[in-house]
Amino acid sequence: MAEQKKQSFLHGAALLAAATAIVKVIGAFYKIPLNAIIGTKGFAYFNTAYNIYTVLLLISTAGLPVAMSKMISAANSLGNTKQVKRIYNTAQTIFLCLGIPFGILMTCFAKPLAVFQEQPDAWAAIACLGPSAFLMCLVAAFRGFFQGHQNMMPTSVSQVLEASCKLIVGLAAAWVIKKMTAQIPLAAGGAILGVTIGCAASAAYLFWLFRKAYKSLEEGDPSLSPDSYTKTARDLLAIAVPITIGSAGLQLITLLEIKVYMGQLLASGFTQDAADTMKGIYDMALTIFNMPCSFIIPITVSGIPTITAALTVGDHRQVKATEESASRIMALISMPCALGLFVVARPVMALLGGYVGAELDMAESLMRVLSLCIVFNSLVLLTNAIMQAHGHANIPVINMFVGGAVKLGVAWLLTGNPDIAIRGVPVASVACFLTIATLNLFSMNRCIQQPPHMLRNMLRPLLSGLIMAVCVFAVYFGMSQIFTLDSGFGKLILVGAPVGVGVIAYVLCVVKLKAITREDCLLLPKGEKIAKLLRL
Repeated sequence: MAEQKKQSFLHGAALLAAATAIVKVIGAFYKIPLNAIIGTKGFAYFNTAYNIYTVLLLISTAGLPVAMSKMISAANSLGNTKQVKRIYNTAQTIFLCLGIPFGILMTCFAKPLAVFQEQPDAWAAIACLGPSAFLMCLVAAFRGFFQGHQNMMPTSVSQVLEASCKLIVGLAAAWVIKKMTAQIPLAAGGAILGVTIGCAASAAYLFWLFRKAYKSLEEGDPSLSPDSYTKTARDLLAIAVPITIGSAGLQLITLLEIKVYMGQLLASGFTQDAADTMKGIYDMALTIFNMPCSFIIPITVSGIPTITAALTVGDHRQVKATEESASRIMALISMPCALGLFVVARPVMALLGGYVGAELDMAESLMRVLSLCIVFNSLVLLTNAIMQAHGHANIPVINMFVGGAVKLGVAWLLTGNPDIAIRGVPVASVACFLTIATLNLFSMNRCIQQPPHMLRNMLRPLLSGLIMAVCVFAVYFGMSQIFTLDSGFGKLILVGAPVGVGVIAYVLCVVKLKAITREDCLLLPKGEKIAKLLRL
């Protein structure tokens, strides 16, 4: 049927990546004016609420959609349609049991959660985001169903719909509340209300698609019967729990890190106002850092059911091809983002954050260090997904906790020094992701019989990225002799010109150095035309 038509691994990844790009553009239109409406402190309240929400969201939804897509993909490859339905129904019950209490927790205990985060004025934002914890459980169940059928279109469209509602409702509510009350905490709550409305719209859209898709599921092999609800739930949780612990554990470590570095900043002599401002600047840098990393997630989401289906039928050649292709695409995305952002960190932070003077100096230094994390974090995301697809979900969890301990230790050590202060936090992130990536690579080479050549596939993108970075720096240096960051036009030129030249230089280098193969291109939408255009 049309709704359940399978897509190739990179076709699905491309759809999700396109949706991610649109969502990030919408996010920029959301967060940049939002920062202007509610200010740096209000932005810090917004992110404090979002950090708590992310932990609860990951506990609810991080592992189960992956487990659903993995098990549904395996059942589909065997023609067991009854088991597909059993997996969805079981997962939906689990989702509801998780989403309802977490939604109540955030809404009813908003003030204690805000106090725990050393930002008591963030309570309104936390309360307004509470219902999203429940709504996102519904959304995750629907997305897991479609992803298990290797159909990424519903997920892609729902993400764009969600972001669009967040933009319109969030900005409008923040502006109106700020205008009426002049209360920054309440305005931050209004801003985050857009997220809740977006979740509701996404859930309604996915439910509409799901009803048609579920009813039209074709009957599979009649000799195959579904597992019991108990066994299905046990199998789902066996996959989901380690993934959830890993994902939520890292977010929990991030929450603890906030408490650590905020406490260290206050203990080293900074006022609450100064500490909130520094956190707001770091949050903006972190938002930009998360943009390129978010483009790796489509590769993992699309890759897991594809690898699982191939493993189920014993097609090890397809498994290896998918993993090799994923590692090349991961490197092709992460390398230029990391190196380019390192070079143009100052104008990017001036343009997107609106910082000047000492705040811009701080933002630039934070962004430069965080840019180094992009490659390591991307490597962690992909290696996690590969090991999860092979049934080794416990190993990334152990590695994550080791990296998290490193992160907390380095953050505590560095941020307690007033000369380093908030600048120690991104250094801790580099240490964390480097540790996890190293452990993951070592573990993957031990537990997978034919592991992909991750580092070898990253060499040509790295060389292409280095050449691109030289070109970007040359253009930025030349333009900075003519334009300054004192005007909006100057900021646009100093970001746009180097980035534009960098894109052209990188594409040329990728083609000349054969960093992407013809086989990779053929898996993309319009792959033959792309391969022909690139002369592959």
